[in-house]
Amino acid sequence: MSRLTEKDALSLLQNADLRELGTLAYAQKKRLHPKNITTFVVDRNINYTNICVAGCKFCAFKRGVNDEDGYLLDFGTIGTKIEELLDIGGTQILFQGGVHPKLTIEYYEELVGYIHTKYPQITIHGFSAAEIAHIAKLSEITIKETLIRLKQKGLSSIPGAGAEILSDRVRNIISPSKQNTAGWLEIHESAHNEGIKSTATMMFGSVESDEEIIEHLEHIRMLQDKTGGFRAFIAWSFQPDNTPLKKEIPTVQKASPNRYLRILALSRLYLDNVKNIQSSWVTQGSHIGQTALFFGANDMGSTMMEENVVAAAGAANKMAEDEIIRLIKDAGEIPAKRNTAYEILKVYE
Repeated sequence: MSRLTEKDALSLLQNADLRELGTLAYAQKKRLHPKNITTFVVDRNINYTNICVAGCKFCAFKRGVNDEDGYLLDFGTIGTKIEELLDIGGTQILFQGGVHPKLTIEYYEELVGYIHTKYPQITIHGFSAAEIAHIAKLSEITIKETLIRLKQKGLSSIPGAGAEILSDRVRNIISPSKQNTAGWLEIHESAHNEGIKSTATMMFGSVESDEEIIEHLEHIRMLQDKTGGFRAFIAWSFQPDNTPLKKEIPTVQKASPNRYLRILALSRLYLDNVKNIQSSWVTQGSHIGQTALFFGANDMGSTMMEENVVAAAGAANKMAEDEIIRLIKDAGEIPAKRNTAYEILKVYE
């Protein structure tokens, strides 16, 4: 199958029959994953702080420094959360917070070192590009030094959070205080160069055009060609409830399931060099999450013992491990528990 051009991708996104697009994406998935295995990870999102100065208009989770419900978790509370995860067989924490105005690299070194030393069996998948950029700026060190120091303390990989849409026009509207497109890409490239793998994400459904969705996918594909450092790609739809953007643009609506499946399928076809595509059942619900397996997704993501950011914007979908296993089996595939590196830990025949 020849590589899709940006023109091809735009035509598919705008004109292809949804069922045909799903069939193409499913065939591509089977070429990459012929063993009929769908994976998932048992993990927990730990948001160590909700204090954030980034001011993103799509976020309902952030709080100001002086807000009564702003918080910074102490190490003991974080440890308790990890122990609860270990009790159910978890292997990973997705560790993210806000862009805190006072926390320098020394705080993060102590925090990551505490977790890695006390819970060496837990993989730390943490810190968005925005957090890393802010840590570097506040600490007056380079992005490279920030990444190296966090890796030395136990950081394993970084999530794709903060990508939103990799178009500066969109970013200037919805997250003007965050780094631009080139800045996000630079941080992930730097991480890959230091042996830190990452994931890539896309939040669609705010103010972007179809062309900007393709632009986003092209940026991801180009960097993956260069470094091979992305383990997976996750597309998820903007959740407008309780967000400043919804107040500013009342006409913004939650993307339909059909729109999600169309973008998911296109992502599977366009990102021919990213092996794993994750279903976003957290924003779409369990049934569309399952349907995503027929539109190119080969991974159900996390059981997500705890999730706060998307929930703050009105999406409160939850699934236990046994339900994920059942949904995968009902789709005619073989469930398998994985770790952060997508290594299979257990297959459920």
